[in-house]
Amino acid sequence: MKSCDLLIRNGRVMPMVEPGQVLEGASVAVVGQRIQAVGPEAEQYRSQNVIDATGRAVLPGLVNAHCHAPMTLFRGLANDRALMDWLQNYIFPAEAAEVDQELVRWGSRLACLEMIQAGITTVADMYYFESTVAEEFAAAGLRGVLGQALVDFPVPDARSFEEGVANVRAFARDWKGHHLITPAVAPHAPYTVSEAHLRESRRLADELELPLMTHLAETRTETEQTARDHQGLSPTAYLESIGFFGPRTLAAHVVWADEADIARLARAGVGVAHCPHSNMKLASGVAPVLALLRAGVAVGLGTDGPASNNDLDPWQELQTAIFLQKVTALDPTALPAGQALQMATSLGARAVSLGHEVGTLEAGKRADLIIVSLDGAHQLPVYDLASTLAYTTRASDVRTVVIDGRVVMEERQVVSVHLEGLLDRVADYADRIRKRVLH
Repeated sequence: MKSCDLLIRNGRVMPMVEPGQVLEGASVAVVGQRIQAVGPEAEQYRSQNVIDATGRAVLPGLVNAHCHAPMTLFRGLANDRALMDWLQNYIFPAEAAEVDQELVRWGSRLACLEMIQAGITTVADMYYFESTVAEEFAAAGLRGVLGQALVDFPVPDARSFEEGVANVRAFARDWKGHHLITPAVAPHAPYTVSEAHLRESRRLADELELPLMTHLAETRTETEQTARDHQGLSPTAYLESIGFFGPRTLAAHVVWADEADIARLARAGVGVAHCPHSNMKLASGVAPVLALLRAGVAVGLGTDGPASNNDLDPWQELQTAIFLQKVTALDPTALPAGQALQMATSLGARAVSLGHEVGTLEAGKRADLIIVSLDGAHQLPVYDLASTLAYTTRASDVRTVVIDGRVVMEERQVVSVHLEGLLDRVADYADRIRKRVLH
């Protein structure tokens, strides 16, 4: 018998290499940070660290393809408003007044706890002081593609775009090559970053060999504004025209995209983060997910920030994404459960440029996986595992989370997040924000 560092036994294993595939009573063997074997090949392994997954689902950790983690501390602030009103009159002023490294630290820590509890193991994040976000993610054992935000106006960590670029360079220098953290360049959006600075962002990503992420085509207002300012072009056509698209590019939302736009994204290999709850709450519209998938675009699922959602629950995003596509297409067969689960795992990993490392349970991949109970009253009986996971499973059904071979949550107990003082600090920030922003 061969030895391994961690052995998960007797699970209903969904490798997510093919939609809906289930290996019954199967094992996963982990050596170090990587998966050594899955299924029959794993039966020849033994370990002193064994997790019995009998009656439970074992699948890749979920990928949150778009988030602003520190914004947990703005959760519930200024609801029921249009995006531009929400941003310009509430969020941007609140960030200017309150955001510093300490707020980012405590907001990120709260987000890490919430996401690990929900079975998220990889997050594409975009915010200020992203190096502090990285510190919290690394301490919590959470994998992140973390974008240092760039905008044209003064923000909490940069008085100018040029200072923001310096922040990106420092972030990349300090974190590139880390086993959990992938630094990224993150110009906020075409309506907050000039054409010259969008071009510079692309050059910077190419020079530093980093992923590039932005918000794109989120609202009709953005689409109309782009057409007025750029000779009738759509936001997607505009970014293509200035050479913004390229290797390892991630676009969040992409709600307002026609067939020509979708073809542009597919040609360029751009990944898309679909955020159904945020798009619904802000009445942005319904993204053309089916058309994007048909075109071969890697579409992942994102929660967006907790201020516009208002939680970090990928299971709700998964269910909502399915229902939105069915009702929009007037087709009950649209976006079946197995394909939607791919969006939450393998397609999401591809969208954030980590498909070579995570998103499926295969030998050689990083050991990022979750164990999900299937015995809740809301889940029984289980006729089809993919359907049970996609339609009835909740964040609270996730029992155990392994990231990079490390057990970060076991039987609902998160062991990797430092919780001391967390709730008190959250309460303190809520009181400050309430007095200064909602006075």
